[in-house]
Amino acid sequence: MKRIYKIMRDKKGEGYIDAAVVVFCVMFVIALGVRIFPVFITKIQLDNFADELVREAEISGRVGSETTARQRTLEEKTGIHPAVSWSRTGKIQLNEEVTVTLTLQKDLGLFGKLRSFPVTIRARASGKSEVYWK
Repeated sequence: MKRIYKIMRDKKGEGYIDAAVVVFCVMFVIALGVRIFPVFITKIQLDNFADELVREAEISGRVGSETTARQRTLEEKTGIHPAVSWSRTGKIQLNEEVTVTLTLQKDLGLFGKLRSFPVTIRARASGKSEVYWK
């Protein structure tokens, strides 16, 4: 910290150039962070989405209308629309396992459309049914 303060207070020309380079590098790192952090936020949302979907399947004991309704509610709430695949559908007997896998393509554009590329984000959650079907 003292070095940066000394560079800023220096009256020589090279101090001004060093300060400009430091400011440029700091702004570059901040700009990179602003473009990358939304991908991490989307990953966290996708993990929570999967956990809530599998919890709905555990409580209802089946993958069907309840989980579809919960999926629509979560899509409206979060604003993301992932591809959902279940390990099984229909009724799930007590203590049988069910797994949901969510997949989402997120565009990671670092600097506009210059170096933009898609990133596949996946979330997986599993649970056991809590319903006994006769």
